Amino acid sequence: METINLSITGMTCGNCVKHVEKALRGVAGVTEVEVDLAAGAARVVGDFSKGTAALTDVLDEEGYPAQVKK
Repeated sequence: METINLSITGMTCGNCVKHVEKALRGVAGVTEVEVDLAAGAARVVGDFSKGTAALTDVLDEEGYPAQVKK
């Protein structure tokens, strides 16, 4: 298992958090998601042996641009 931290823009309310959580949980390999609205961030746990692009891609599709924090 690996933990990825994301910086997410565009979240303004609790419904945004729900959309982000649902989108991230739908990515193959994801086992745990924790979204922090105030920080504009998410912590995602799972198997990312095929890379993390799917995480940012799914959020871009939902209208929440994201970047993996280094």
